[in-house]
Amino acid sequence: MTFTLRPIQFQEQLHIDAIAGIWTGACGEALAGSSRLAAHNAKPTARAVQNGSFAWQDDEPVGFVMVSVLVGEPTVAPSGSGWINGIAVLPDAQRTGIGSALLEWAEAWLIDQGCETALLGGSLRPFAPGVPTELDSTTFFLQHGYTHTQTVWDVAANLAYYESPDSVRKIDVALSPARPGEEAPLMEFLQREFPGRWRYEFSQFLREEKRMSDYMLLWTERGIDGFCRLTFEDSQQPIERFYPYQLARPWGQLGPIGVSADRRGMGYGSALLDAGLRRLHDNGINGCVIDWTGITEFYAKFGFEIHRAYNQLSKVLI
Repeated sequence: MTFTLRPIQFQEQLHIDAIAGIWTGACGEALAGSSRLAAHNAKPTARAVQNGSFAWQDDEPVGFVMVSVLVGEPTVAPSGSGWINGIAVLPDAQRTGIGSALLEWAEAWLIDQGCETALLGGSLRPFAPGVPTELDSTTFFLQHGYTHTQTVWDVAANLAYYESPDSVRKIDVALSPARPGEEAPLMEFLQREFPGRWRYEFSQFLREEKRMSDYMLLWTERGIDGFCRLTFEDSQQPIERFYPYQLARPWGQLGPIGVSADRRGMGYGSALLDAGLRRLHDNGINGCVIDWTGITEFYAKFGFEIHRAYNQLSKVLI
């Protein structure tokens, strides 16, 4: 069958719904997309340029690809790189050349933006950190010149009966949800300690969301020395982004999390993580995801097990 490529109009609700439907149809219910997630991922972020294309067959969209680049933020995006945010083709339309055509279109667009490398997944508003291993589709991308860079994981736990591990030491810090008026000291901390993606994401958070209590802060005598972000089902950031469907509801998420470089190895990270998990527990959260991590052994001490794995891939374009 023949197909055509047509532009995605990110402001059109029918297009947003089609993205969600194609993603769900291609990835299955365990990785189901929602229109809320698709709309969130379609919103532009500061200094980012994005585009997308549908593949149409028999007068309906059967595949899509979304791409983006970030301009003027070298600490956030590797120089000369761009993202393939998401790509999916409905099962009945697979192995017909549609996926290859969408990938070719995406790579050509990235080259036009001056990109030398394409990163698969892990964009600023990602459908996933990489290719979910359960889809068994990594081979498709390897055949198209992509190489495997690393594997990352989501870990999950049921917090219904959460108790602080014995390994959490009592230290002289204050741990509390962030409050309005604490935006400036949190930004100062992030600019000092995490000037890349986490600083950028907080600046975007301030533009769009502003429920400061979704951040937890660790305070010492010198000010903020640690932070973590929480996601609840009513947070502006869609909880569906973390695909918690196989976990007991209500759902929650924790991450990113970090402490000052000169305070690491002193128990600050464990105390902060414990405070975040206790807050989720106290708010009735059962199924909790900590996403996109490579330190699964650390989170295992808090009852977390591997929930999902992703292969991160990249390709040199020119």
